[in-house]
Amino acid sequence: MLAPQNPEPDRAMPDRPETPAADEPRPPSGTVPIRSIDHSHREQILKHLQALEPADRYLRFGYAATDEQIQRYVDQIHFERYMLFGIFNRRLHLIAMAHLAFSIDPQLRTCAEFGVSVGKASRGKGYGSRLFERAVVHARNEGVSQLFIHALSENTAMLRIARNAGAVIEREGAESEAHLRLPPADFDSRVSELLSEQVALTDYHLKAQAKQFRGLIGMLQEIRQGVREARERSRG
Repeated sequence: MLAPQNPEPDRAMPDRPETPAADEPRPPSGTVPIRSIDHSHREQILKHLQALEPADRYLRFGYAATDEQIQRYVDQIHFERYMLFGIFNRRLHLIAMAHLAFSIDPQLRTCAEFGVSVGKASRGKGYGSRLFERAVVHARNEGVSQLFIHALSENTAMLRIARNAGAVIEREGAESEAHLRLPPADFDSRVSELLSEQVALTDYHLKAQAKQFRGLIGMLQEIRQGVREARERSRG
């Protein structure tokens, strides 16, 4: 059984079509910077998941998770067994994320479970598919040969991503299980992951610098405004 320590089950949520946000242009396929995230991003993970609407929380977790339940889930993420990937916007908000949960059962070391969530304003841009592709490459490089996706049967978007990748889907009432056999790692998969991570880290650092610069400009504008107001008061 995958990820047994977590008290709340993981689910995949859909990447439903949504009107793109004005400051988030639709990226070309395959060019979305996706970086690995760790315990230092725990607060951003929490904000991302708690920002999900009730219907999306239901699809993501399999029940209408409260803020407290999501907090408990995030607090108990085992980064030693989980590999998380994230997409950040220019404000460094985590707008989409995915996880790979590796089995702790010695007999299932070649198995992993995939889950994904995409913020409402970032739907319809293919982020769910890009995260899935990124996770598959990492799973292959980690020796995973069988990838599982457990989702509600009504989560048609996620199941479609799995089906398009060649997964076998078994439906049992309200829940579905997708099984995808992965080829072994090769030179291309290893180089692809290294390049993807480097591009994503560079993109993240550039966004962080731009955010810092915008903050500095804003502070200078406030200072100048204060100086102008003080000058006007002195003249009066």
